[in-house]
Amino acid sequence: MTEEERANAARIYDYMLGGAHNLGADREAARTLLASFPWLQRVAWENRAFLRRAVEFCVGEGVEQFLDLGSGVPTVGNVHEIAPGTRVAYVDIEPVAVQGARDLLAGVPDVTATRADLRRPADVLAAEGVAGLLDFGRPVAVLLVAALHFVAPDDDVATVLAAYRAALVPGSLLVVSHGSADQDDPEIAEAMRTITAVMAASETPAYSRSRAEITRLFADDPGLELLPPALVDVAAWPEPDDRRAPVGVYAAVARVV
Repeated sequence: MTEEERANAARIYDYMLGGAHNLGADREAARTLLASFPWLQRVAWENRAFLRRAVEFCVGEGVEQFLDLGSGVPTVGNVHEIAPGTRVAYVDIEPVAVQGARDLLAGVPDVTATRADLRRPADVLAAEGVAGLLDFGRPVAVLLVAALHFVAPDDDVATVLAAYRAALVPGSLLVVSHGSADQDDPEIAEAMRTITAVMAASETPAYSRSRAEITRLFADDPGLELLPPALVDVAAWPEPDDRRAPVGVYAAVARVV
């Protein structure tokens, strides 16, 4: 099956956000999901809104460098737009996402786009677009927003995270959002299970993890301090808002200590 015949998570997400960097298979997969769960488009927007709030938080903590892993297709609200004047290294495995980012970033200083697999931290950290831009002797915010649920259980996500954390100095931050079928609301739980089933046939299968599994990614690493409010829905980070209902994606931010 060719690339044009198989949907891809980055391009589905782009379609959900109203972007133009998507193919027919991506639109078909997105419409299949939206036909059963129309509010899934709000999931995409809430996750993007979380990215904005988290980046603004990082800047407020004095962090001026970002490593955006699984950055996806360039669309609304990119990190370098949220935090102008900072250094931003975008990394994605999807060639369409990386080429789109390079086209968008042409002439933009202190911002790079690198094609690499986030599951291979040594390769990512050694890439010219990362090592040649970011100073790992100073704090860096590592963003894994809607990315870790594409890391298969066999890839040992805890080891992957630990490798990135080991490269960071104290004061650095780790930002994560992760879809999960472990939800109190049965409708949201069913939606998350449907997403997993639809994505199973795509180029980028998604894997659900429980709340406990996601929490352990932080709690089991003595080099990380999970910041308040700990693990919550993206719509409730950093504080609940009655205008934002839960969407089935958990969020957390941790500091390197």
